[in-house]
Amino acid sequence: MSITSPPPLSGGSDRPSDQMWIASEFTPLADQFFAMFSSRASGGGALAVYHDGTKVVDIWAGHAGRHRRWQHDTVALSFSTGKGVASTVVHRLAERGVIEYDARVADYWPEFGAAGKHSITVRELLSHRAGLHRIRGVVPTSEQLMDHALVTSLLARSPASRKRLTAPGYHAITFGALVAELAARASGRDFTELVRTEIAEPLGAPELWFVVPREERYRIAGTFPHINPLQLPWGLTSSALSKLPGIRNLADAGMPAGFDALVRNPDLHDSAMPGWNGVFSARSLAKMYAALAGDGSVDGRRLLRPDSVEQLSEVQTTARDYVLGIPMNWRLGYHAGMISARHQPQQAFGHYGLGGSGAFADPESGLAVAFVSNRLGNRVNPIADLRLPRLGATAQALARG
Repeated sequence: MSITSPPPLSGGSDRPSDQMWIASEFTPLADQFFAMFSSRASGGGALAVYHDGTKVVDIWAGHAGRHRRWQHDTVALSFSTGKGVASTVVHRLAERGVIEYDARVADYWPEFGAAGKHSITVRELLSHRAGLHRIRGVVPTSEQLMDHALVTSLLARSPASRKRLTAPGYHAITFGALVAELAARASGRDFTELVRTEIAEPLGAPELWFVVPREERYRIAGTFPHINPLQLPWGLTSSALSKLPGIRNLADAGMPAGFDALVRNPDLHDSAMPGWNGVFSARSLAKMYAALAGDGSVDGRRLLRPDSVEQLSEVQTTARDYVLGIPMNWRLGYHAGMISARHQPQQAFGHYGLGGSGAFADPESGLAVAFVSNRLGNRVNPIADLRLPRLGATAQALARG
């Protein structure tokens, strides 16, 4: 294995390179990344960065499992990071007129109009204003979460929260099922096929998986530790939080019964659950966001037109999210690209996931950053940490400098 400055890219092979790439001006970012994985307890991860359409960082470090190192082709379960990928599929369809943002979801999926939801639009769904944040108590068991047809039928029959009329509410689990069903109904094609043909193949970014091919599953890093907050029993914590005003919505949206065990179940890779079960490489995520950070293309491959990128990155609501409790500045399927800096990039957008993985694009600086890791959070909080925001801040400073 060697570390080199990246050569010019021309689309070439889509196979992952076994060489790390670091442009000299981004060496401080690489040093910061490698320091994050100094011990086995830190797990492993990968970081990929594009600047002005050129790949400037593609590196990895640490351990993918108890007895194996992170390799050039290791991939990781990245949780809500997949919401950005699923949303990009919708934008590809919208660009061709298959889906219209201001059309009603029920125009494509008639059953969705039940229980008074007939007026909800695609735009509202993509910006978490459909009022269907609840999963806890809607889908009875964790195993049933892997049954896409059941989940979508239950959501279609559910009434929307009245809170949607004044604020967005993060659809932590439900977003992926809703968006996948919308895309499939509108196009008449299976959602996993759409991801492959609309993003992975056009960009040469193959490791964007919701259903992971069986022959590729050996590449998935083992995640740790358990996602239980404060190491308390998941069911007890979920039940307790669901009774607390102000936190109830978060428990209802993201803490369904048995979810802590489900995320460790190998069967989760048999089903497409784009709200949380995406398995990605950092380089494939970075390539997708590099197109969104530019004019819609990267490495000579076109993903979207410039006007499409402008539409999808426009802020839809600045109201405080009633599930997360803070303003997320939702775009059409993405949130603000938050970094650990006093001055936040105003145009940046992307999606982060439980445990710390995520990716974002910043059209202003021409930067796209993607980070995946199997180490969920830190020793205090397994839900999230500041690794990606800190890496993003360093990348921004170097790009602007």
